[in-house]
Amino acid sequence: MSKLGTVYLVGAGCGDFDLITIRGMELLKICDTVVYDSLIDSRLLDFTKDNAEKICVGKRSGHHSEKQERINEILIEHALNGKTVVRLKGGDPFVFGRGGEEILALKEHNITYSIVPGITSAVAVPELAGIPVTHRKTSRGFHVITGHTADNLLPENIKKYASTDETLVILMGLENLSGITEALIQNGKDKYTSAAVISCGASAEQKIIRSNLKSIAEEAAKYNIKTPAVTVIGETAAYDFSPTIALPLSSVSVSVTGTEKLVNKLSEKLYSLGAVINKLDYLQICEYSNNKKFFYSIYNIEKYSMIVLTSMNGAEIFLKNLKKLKIDIRKLGKIKIAVIGSGTGEILEKAGIYPDIIPDIYTTKELGKCISEAVSDTEKVLLLRAEKSSSDLTEILNISEISYDDIKIYDVKMNKKSYEKRINSDFITFASSSGVNTFFKNGFSLSDNTKIICIGEITAQTLKKNGINKFYVSNIQNVQGIIDTILREVKNEQIQTLESK
Repeated sequence: MSKLGTVYLVGAGCGDFDLITIRGMELLKICDTVVYDSLIDSRLLDFTKDNAEKICVGKRSGHHSEKQERINEILIEHALNGKTVVRLKGGDPFVFGRGGEEILALKEHNITYSIVPGITSAVAVPELAGIPVTHRKTSRGFHVITGHTADNLLPENIKKYASTDETLVILMGLENLSGITEALIQNGKDKYTSAAVISCGASAEQKIIRSNLKSIAEEAAKYNIKTPAVTVIGETAAYDFSPTIALPLSSVSVSVTGTEKLVNKLSEKLYSLGAVINKLDYLQICEYSNNKKFFYSIYNIEKYSMIVLTSMNGAEIFLKNLKKLKIDIRKLGKIKIAVIGSGTGEILEKAGIYPDIIPDIYTTKELGKCISEAVSDTEKVLLLRAEKSSSDLTEILNISEISYDDIKIYDVKMNKKSYEKRINSDFITFASSSGVNTFFKNGFSLSDNTKIICIGEITAQTLKKNGINKFYVSNIQNVQGIIDTILREVKNEQIQTLESK
């Protein structure tokens, strides 16, 4: 009989992914299966193993994709198969999370389990919106209520809530908000009691509506407030203790295109500046695994006077195979290294290899000119590039009668993930020509208000070939260059807005 697995009920916290606990994050990294709610930040799934099975079970107001009984069955099935399972729940497992029901089901099958608390939206969402659920001389306590079921609208419950001076925090109550507020008023609650609704709390998309008990439902409808939403009723709802540290990209939305690795790196930095991120990691690097020509060139690396790398991906594959084939880095001592931009150079520098040639203008033609000036007609150059690389470089080398081996070491293809094809974000970033071509070839489109940021002149030329003539080019060809360009354009827009007032 196979060994039973283990189930961990993990609270994902509310809103943004970084509100999960360290304990919960570590369990995500080792689990075989993650069974998650729709309300969790999808970026949490990036921390799981590549081969981890990811099962979405819905659990979002109005959009339940699985019944609780079926969720219990899924947990049991995977645990009985010896899997380490993380049941990733929005907020905290025991605050309207039905964690107790799942544990009872696990107990029936003698499946071991553990619980990891999560930051509940009942406290954190109002708090991050500047509303304390308790405050000295205002409210000495608070009640957390689910507005999703009819039980809380029973007369005995409504009377109790209407008579308290303590703060009422209502979860999942947006659809019933009008009925809840009317029932509270009819049972004696002052219609001018302060109230607030927080939509998409604890995230960059957070939206807050403040009013009084009589008008809050009408105001929420007027401003088209969406779920998930938390409602606060009581005198503390009048306070505004909103954080005063303003992030430079607060509420600025950015769609980031490219490979998973690049998208994650750029997204992390943009997120830390307050941006709302839409990941479009549709590019997949397909390294040629049995590339005999490439391996032969590395084994005989000393016959070349120069190695040319035209991308960060190419640089990483080159370094990886040097290590894989146990090629002593000292063999590169007399060989010059040429790269197309500082981003590619940075990859090599991390391995202690400093490029000899980086053109001032990051284009294939400029790189070709630099190579032609640095190599004699008796020397040989090794080009390590992508399958669909530009012919500009080899044309220049041919004209200059430079001897070279042009070896394709990888291809770039689109992965099979599903993406929203219409992009409405404030910005979109392109870090390669492949990213641009794949975007337009696969039916993506941009709103008129989306500003395009590209990493260099080569990517800019590809945008033009796709009929795009309005874009911004980063001065430095790396992730930081893209970020600096977005920051500059946001600042310029803020200045224009002030000047127009």
